Order: sequence, then structure tokens, then C-alpha cells
Amino acid sequence: MPIINTKYKSPGIFKNAHVSSIYAATLRKVSFSFGRKDRIELSDGDFLDLERSFYSAENDKIIILLHGLAGHANRPYMLGMAKYFQENGWDIASMNFRSCSGEINRLYRSYHAGATEDLEAVINHLQQEQKYKEIGLVGFSLGGNLMLKYLGERNEIPSEIKSAVAISTPCDLGASLEELNKTHNFLYSKRFIKNLKKELQLRQIHFPSEISKEEITQCNSLLAIDELYTSRAHGFKDASDYYKKCSCIGFLPYIKVPTLLLNAQNDTFLSPNSYPIEVAKNSEFLHLEIPKHGGHVGFFQHKKIYYHEQRALEFITSSKSIISESSK
Repeated sequence: MPIINTKYKSPGIFKNAHVSSIYAATLRKVSFSFGRKDRIELSDGDFLDLERSFYSAENDKIIILLHGLAGHANRPYMLGMAKYFQENGWDIASMNFRSCSGEINRLYRSYHAGATEDLEAVINHLQQEQKYKEIGLVGFSLGGNLMLKYLGERNEIPSEIKSAVAISTPCDLGASLEELNKTHNFLYSKRFIKNLKKELQLRQIHFPSEISKEEITQCNSLLAIDELYTSRAHGFKDASDYYKKCSCIGFLPYIKVPTLLLNAQNDTFLSPNSYPIEVAKNSEFLHLEIPKHGGHVGFFQHKKIYYHEQRALEFITSSKSIISESSK
């Protein structure tokens, strides 16, 4: 597919990547609440929680939302997307990855950027509960990587999945980690490290034989956390092995449903590999949109909705015509 010519024009001070990213993450307020929480029992004995909201009892279409690193279903970017889709006729299932709903999960493992089995479990749960005719996927950052990997790594996915949108997504995990380690991203990386170490300290209380307080204290970088915990707890040799096997960049050519990747050019979290121009040009299904501004999930505009919310709905509701054109 050709690269999409973006219509996004960032207003005033929001042209600054840090302003748009920080404002969206910490200052934006969204008035929306979910009506129900579902607990999904997983095949390995663990669980994850879904936040649910319904447009109507007879609705046959649903959006599944996937959050980013150290996030959860009630972050402003998740609420904004959920609210906008529900107002436009969609049921919502907003994922909390393992241990992200306010209660630690049962196993030593938790979630990571390539844990596509958990998305599969959510899709199966929803289809067993109510046979939706149309499923849309929207993933943010780490959740976007997980979603794109899911779409590209399987020979078959449920036919009800009609379209997907990935927003501010690091397609090469290792290279994006190098970007986060740069000086201009110090505040973000420091915040991630603080939140992840807090999670590890809680995990140490529940699993004292698996990880020590001393090991956690010595972790002073995201790489160190991935070496100590993320890779070991999830069956990878080391952090490098985790990044290599879980980055979605290698799975993008195999995606077979209309998919939009929306990554701002000035997103300070992303490496050049997160703008797969050649892959998109040679794909029937991958659409790539690169606005000049927008930072990391910070596509602010002077109205209640953000640009990425507007584009996600536009793309997903137009996916039927995209499928029709690609089948000619």
C-alpha cells in the first residue's frame, strides 16, 4: 500500500514532541468509565482482567484495546479511544495485561511485548461469550507491537478480525530501547524504571525464591530490568533474544488484514525501524502514516478527540472497502 499522506496538523506548542507526549500522558482528562470487569482464566493457571463497555445489547461489533508498557485500561489514551468508539456504536474490551489491573497475577511471569497468547485468549473469550461479527484491534506502543506480531505470526486468525490500528509503536524493541536511553528521553526512561522496579519489588514479596531485593536494587536501566526479569521469566536467553524474537518488524510482511501503523516522525521513543516504509509499499494490507508531529501518543487537536482516535475510527470503519479493493 502507498504511504498515507497525513492530514494531521499539530497546533502551536504541541509541535514540540515532549509537550504533546507529556500533556497527553499526564494532564489529559477523559470522562468515561467502564461498566463491567471480566476476569479471564488462562490456560497456564493465570488470569487477566478486561474492562468492558457496551453500546447496546444486540451489538455485533467490538474493539479490543491494548495498552503500553506499565499501562492499564484506565489510562487517558485508553479511555479516550474507548469513549470515542462507544459513542460511534462499538462495544469495548479494554485489556489489562497480566498484573496491570491493580492485582498481582498468580505466576512469576507477567506480560511482555510478544505475549500474543494473551490476546488470543481475550479474542476466544469474547467469541465464546457473544458471537461478534466484526472485531477491530487498537494497540498503543508496546501493545501495538504485540498486536502487530499477533497478526503477522499466525497462518490463520479469526475471520471476524477485520482491521487493526497500531499507534506510536516501537517495531524494533532493541533499537527503540537505545532511543529511550538517550539523554533527551531521560525523564521517560526514569519514570518507566521507577514504575517497573515498584512492580518487581511487589513480585519479590510473592516470589522470594525467584528474585532478590538486591538484584532489583541494582537495576538502574530498562535493559537491566529486561535482563533480570523480562527475559528470564518468559523463557528467553537474555534481553537481546527477547527483543529479537518479539519485535513485530519481522512479522509485518505477513499481515493479511487491513492495518494502519500511525507513528509520528518526532516520536522520541522510536527508532528508524519503526517507520517500515518499504514494507508498507510492498504490502497489500499494511498502511503507514507518518505525521510530522504528535510525539508519543500525543496527537492533540483543538477538539475533544485526539487525531489518533479520529483516524482509528475512520480506518476501521473503512476497512470493508479496503478488503474489497484488495480482493480485486
